[in-house]
Amino acid sequence: MQDLSQFAVIITAAGRGSRMGGPPKQWRDLNGKSVLARSIAAFAQFPRIIVVLSPDDMGRAIDELSGPVTLVAGGATRSDSVRAGLEVLDGSGIRHVLIHDGARPLVSPQVIAGVVSALAQGADAAAPALPVSDALWRSEDGRVTGLQSRDGLFRAQTPQGFSLDAILAAHRAFPEGAADDVELARRAGHEVVITAGAEDNLKLTYGPDFDRARRILGDAMDIRLGNGFDVHAFEDGDHVTLCGVRIAHDRTLKGHSDADVGMHALTDAIYGALAEGDIGRHFPPSDPQWKGADSAVFLAHAGDLARSRGFSIGNADVTLICEAPKIGPHAGDMQSRLAEILGIEAARISVKATTSERLGFTGRGEGIAAIATATLMKG
Repeated sequence: MQDLSQFAVIITAAGRGSRMGGPPKQWRDLNGKSVLARSIAAFAQFPRIIVVLSPDDMGRAIDELSGPVTLVAGGATRSDSVRAGLEVLDGSGIRHVLIHDGARPLVSPQVIAGVVSALAQGADAAAPALPVSDALWRSEDGRVTGLQSRDGLFRAQTPQGFSLDAILAAHRAFPEGAADDVELARRAGHEVVITAGAEDNLKLTYGPDFDRARRILGDAMDIRLGNGFDVHAFEDGDHVTLCGVRIAHDRTLKGHSDADVGMHALTDAIYGALAEGDIGRHFPPSDPQWKGADSAVFLAHAGDLARSRGFSIGNADVTLICEAPKIGPHAGDMQSRLAEILGIEAARISVKATTSERLGFTGRGEGIAAIATATLMKG
């Protein structure tokens, strides 16, 4: 594996996406994660990642972006933004820098490795590209006026990689900027090595590009399904807590924590989808600190663990099994509370109840059982 200790990455995300219309494309959702979050995740193995943003987006970035990234305010043009990121790296000891479009969220490890390898072997500059394979026409007033040879023509992609000293000097020498950093490097006299690009490494520029990206991600989506089951017996008391909602009742549920049987089942469903065991593994009942604990702590931990692995919660379904209390009047509040804890839309959570037709321990009113299913998605 290539040593990346002297490599840094600059991801440009200060544009407003005017050609696409609507909110800036880097913040739009792409199969459960923002475009920018996906672009950052593609370079997670690099020790230094700089994200160049519009000053208007700084607050949002602090709230939404995860991982060890440095946020830098961009300028009026792409070249201004790239230079702002390069200046942060000046004097840092970094030798090589990869400059990537934040709107290319599907860049593959192979494309990145090709650029890194070229730089490591001594190239001052390297960039991925694809040879033009379609016929090229010249036109005027919507009519074909001639043909253009495609020999020697390539479609440029990112990340474009450079010696840090070389590209920073080029930006300083030509402050008027250029269409991309390869143009600046060549203007400064540097040879640029072409490395292998990929068809999936598309830049999201127009609305249909998002449709294509979703199809590509769909082919590689990781979907996990987990189930959870829990029971708690009744004991003397005056209320029960179910799915985070306190309900008056002539008995209470017995347990080491608050005995929220519905939340426990859902927590175990998420842990199960992650192959992470159950609540007892993460919050042992032998540990006195969890005595009487709010089960929201357990569920929030499971949700955070899923997100740290790159998963989003597609949906969750909880069924409470009991003769009493009545669940229907409280189901909406339970749905809202679970959604709040997990940080997802309430429409992705179902809470419902059934009886056991007076059979078994639930039918005899000795306790409450719960079954839950959770779907996790990544990709």
